[in-house]
Amino acid sequence: MEATDFQLVPVPDRDPPAIADAGANPFRIVVDPQMRLQLRRALIELIDNHDEALAAHYSDGKLSLESYKEYIEVFARSLKETMESREGISYLLRAVGFNVPPEEVNLRPELRWKTANPA
Repeated sequence: MEATDFQLVPVPDRDPPAIADAGANPFRIVVDPQMRLQLRRALIELIDNHDEALAAHYSDGKLSLESYKEYIEVFARSLKETMESREGISYLLRAVGFNVPPEEVNLRPELRWKTANPA
């Protein structure tokens, strides 16, 4: 098939989903696909913001970079520091509709993995 046989069609705007309770029991629902899409968009915006900020610092002569490797290392560090902060997590929560102040963010949530029951 030729490339002209395909075209991108924009997705129609949808009403935002009802805002769920951030403290609600996660076992009663399956993760909402709309919320996952909002989270994905927020992460992409965050990545773009970090990229633009690093580019601006480099252009202004405030940041010295010698290679693409070093840029990726600095970029990864910047994202890591944001995602480990109350403000970074609060940003993601707000992006999906939860108004959780940074001081209420749990930086060390417990991972409760299920264990397989022997048959």
